[in-house]
Amino acid sequence: MRLSKYLLPTLREAPADADNISAKLMQRAGMIRKVASGIYDWLPVGLRVLRKVERIVREEMDAAGAQEVWLPVIQPKELWMQTGRWQVYGKELLRIEDRKGTEFCFAPTAEEVITDLVRREVRSWRQLPLCLYQIGLKFRDELRPRFGVMRAREFLMKDAYSFHLDDADATAYYDVMKRAYTNVFKRCGLDFRAVEAQAGAIGGSYSHEFMVLADTGEETIVTCTKCEYAANIERAECPAPSANGSSAAAMALQEVATPGKTSVADVAALLKERPENFIKTQLYMNDGRPVMALVRGDHELNEAKLGAALGGGTLDRASEEQYQRIAGCPVGFAGPVNLPRWKTPDGKMVEVRLLADHALKPIANGVSGANKADLHLKNINPGRDYTPEAFVDLRQALLEDPCPRCGGTTAFKKGIEVGHVFKLGTKYSTALKAEYLDKEQKAQPMVMGCYGIGVSRVVAAAIEQGHDDDGIKWPAAIAPFTAGIVPVENDDAEVMAAATKLYDELNAAGIETLIDERAERPGVRFKDMDLVGIPHRFVVSKKTLPTAEAEYKQRGAKETARWPLGEAVARLKTQLGK
Repeated sequence: MRLSKYLLPTLREAPADADNISAKLMQRAGMIRKVASGIYDWLPVGLRVLRKVERIVREEMDAAGAQEVWLPVIQPKELWMQTGRWQVYGKELLRIEDRKGTEFCFAPTAEEVITDLVRREVRSWRQLPLCLYQIGLKFRDELRPRFGVMRAREFLMKDAYSFHLDDADATAYYDVMKRAYTNVFKRCGLDFRAVEAQAGAIGGSYSHEFMVLADTGEETIVTCTKCEYAANIERAECPAPSANGSSAAAMALQEVATPGKTSVADVAALLKERPENFIKTQLYMNDGRPVMALVRGDHELNEAKLGAALGGGTLDRASEEQYQRIAGCPVGFAGPVNLPRWKTPDGKMVEVRLLADHALKPIANGVSGANKADLHLKNINPGRDYTPEAFVDLRQALLEDPCPRCGGTTAFKKGIEVGHVFKLGTKYSTALKAEYLDKEQKAQPMVMGCYGIGVSRVVAAAIEQGHDDDGIKWPAAIAPFTAGIVPVENDDAEVMAAATKLYDELNAAGIETLIDERAERPGVRFKDMDLVGIPHRFVVSKKTLPTAEAEYKQRGAKETARWPLGEAVARLKTQLGK
């Protein structure tokens, strides 16, 4: 490609609203332009990278036995009503009406429409397993779109759905897709981890996220330095304490005045108690019923774990008014001892559900709120003073926690989620009656799997992982061009003839090459090559022509080399492993 004929509008400075590295560099490198909040044009050089990622994804999906389809982005309300998600998906779902007043949504995901397709076309057990995928636009009406295409409202996504006779077959294919995803991100040249994850709003019983490691990542992942265990911070398991209880003698309960002291730190300082001897309480509403979660005073509650322990449903933090009505006290003074029963809106009296983290088991004579304003209780003991319905893993993992698999040392890293695989079970097939007839001609719900890759997000994640002060450092497989040529004296016939000949030879050898013969100063052209991230650069000039050479430099390298023009193509092919 000749840069003088190519739309590549580079910028010396990023727009003021570009709020992370990839957003800045993608706009400076002429890859994207902002149209509206969270909506972008993809310019030619950006689209080249996007299509390369898309090609790798498509090849691995096909190799895994998935079949490509094209699904509508405008989906009818009726399908979403059948799964119950029309009411609960939230404001991210862009709802629209046609001229007849019929309601639709712009697809943020495709569980409903793909399950509807399969329930209409698949009847027999002989047609399963089946995996269908698409690569298409999605729209999620983010309240605060940010980080360029990383968290845009409109984005390109690959989503695949598999349908199976039973859970065993779904599990086997889950592993096939997990390997396919590993192949995708390896081929894209990314440093990544597959981590255990929460299934989130889509649902499902088992899931992994694929995280590109980058210091700028939004997500924290916990990895073991000894074994292959890895999990996102929401899912990371915290080992239960070895002791089930304390040998200390239980002391009598004691109310103590703590006026205006609501935090563990403040009450601990006042009472001269250690924070790890506190029972920290947080009140939630789970599908309209109150739940009190208990963790140790120096630990943080993990809401994802709490939601999983409760078996799903909506989970909302209780308001100040709900604290007063349920626990009889302001926020900061609630505790597990003598919790009053709660009156439901229909007049029934029910117990507040009580779940405790298993780190509380060994605590004797602990401290917590007294369910009275400005009062706390000392000497609280499990079994005598409170009995949770279960001791479970509810807290956020800490760096000092050992690996839950092998006991090894853990490390915390930052990551960017680029892919997610789920075992969905029968959540959607039951709701939409996607059934098959088994060998006995009995109707059975299909067992489903779900597998997504943020194709446009992969592009941004690659930049977050690979960049320097000069611009983008692409992995070779997804770079927009493999080589670039700068003829320094672009008004000199001999220089241009030699540069053009090298350009033609490289392209003929299957090496995608960009030649910058624009009427710009050489320094500007060198900077643009580095900014866009061209991996291999050749410079042809009056200085190199007398010896029939070109100056060669690999992106990011400090040193340059002289290569004979007649050997340049062969040398680069060898370097590329072609």
